[in-house]
Amino acid sequence: MSKKGFSTTNLHSDRKDKPEHGVLHKPIHTSVAYEYDDARHLAEVFQGKRAGYNYGRQMNPTVTALQERVTKMEQGFATIAFATGMAAIGTTMISLLSSGDHIISSAYLFGNTNSLFDSLTRLGIEISFVDATDVDNVENAVQENTRLVFVEAIANPVTQIADLDAIGKLCKKHQLVYCVDNTMTSPYLFLPKSVNASLVVNSLTKYIGGHGNALGGCITDTGLFDWTNFPNINEAYRKGDSQLWGTTQIRKKGLRDFGASLGPEAAHSLAVGSETLSLRMEKACSNTLQLAEFCNNHPKIAKVYYPGLTSHPQHKLAKALFKRFGAIFSIDLNEGVDCFEFLNRLSWIVSSSNLGDVRTLAIPVAHTIYHEMGAERRASMGIADSMIRFSVGIEDTQNLLDDLQQALA
Repeated sequence: MSKKGFSTTNLHSDRKDKPEHGVLHKPIHTSVAYEYDDARHLAEVFQGKRAGYNYGRQMNPTVTALQERVTKMEQGFATIAFATGMAAIGTTMISLLSSGDHIISSAYLFGNTNSLFDSLTRLGIEISFVDATDVDNVENAVQENTRLVFVEAIANPVTQIADLDAIGKLCKKHQLVYCVDNTMTSPYLFLPKSVNASLVVNSLTKYIGGHGNALGGCITDTGLFDWTNFPNINEAYRKGDSQLWGTTQIRKKGLRDFGASLGPEAAHSLAVGSETLSLRMEKACSNTLQLAEFCNNHPKIAKVYYPGLTSHPQHKLAKALFKRFGAIFSIDLNEGVDCFEFLNRLSWIVSSSNLGDVRTLAIPVAHTIYHEMGAERRASMGIADSMIRFSVGIEDTQNLLDDLQQALA
């Protein structure tokens, strides 16, 4: 029998776990409380001695099915879902880090993640922002108190690609947690586990859900990190299988304490949406390459940022790491071309702040999602005032090309 492919495994994830009544999708369980005939069993669930559900803030059967689905996608060990992708990152950082710790982060960082990391510094956590496209910059930033390295697989919105494999080897050498945000690639295009990532972030709202109709995020433990070497694991969680120590602490000190729980209705929508991930990504990536090539040859566009173009600084790296080059690209308009007028002339392409939707979306980056950073920080990231980011969907390619042509005319 042939090896199970990504789409087959994903499509049959719920069914293979034998959901109740023979249904093909895990049902939506809306209850937050669970009954136990033997009160001792309830106590054992609370104490981690027995598998089961104790309260909806930490566990829900519908959410569990989604978590297991993502774990299979990422070929990981365990996944914890949250209300949003930012909740996944924030609660993970708060769960694993202490005042006096140091983390190294890519300087090319999503705006909200940058804002979160700024908040961490006010809690006594030191952060070094480096150009992660070169592993030497990461290595030079390692300190005695460094605990974690954080990068995005493809940076949003300028599409820089971190030296992912080399950074993974560096983290293994120094016994550092290696956290890779896989949102811009999705587990279909890239497996962070292949570069020795310890933890993988996915904003489920984006490509995995894919339809802009549900918020969610998750953190996946790949099973590669030895948590016995991590000094910040609470004594209460240093028992049993050491591979579970990290996710146990994130669930207990993050999800439980902060309560950023994913609801069952959203979990169901995200799970069903994920079933077409591979098909959507293939079409979206194909569209993106053609749109990026069109923009690269247009006289009113100064620059195009897309790893699929041979002119991209990390094109060869992207080709080696990823199945396709992703469905995000950005452009700098020529001086004198008004970005707002251009966006307002678009017909099929929607002005919107989301990404990873089945529809093609566009946003003026400096004026919206990166506005709070300020001009100096934006400049250091390569974000010009004229930059527009496109999240390309699955529309007919020619319609999108025609839309760009008429808006630029």
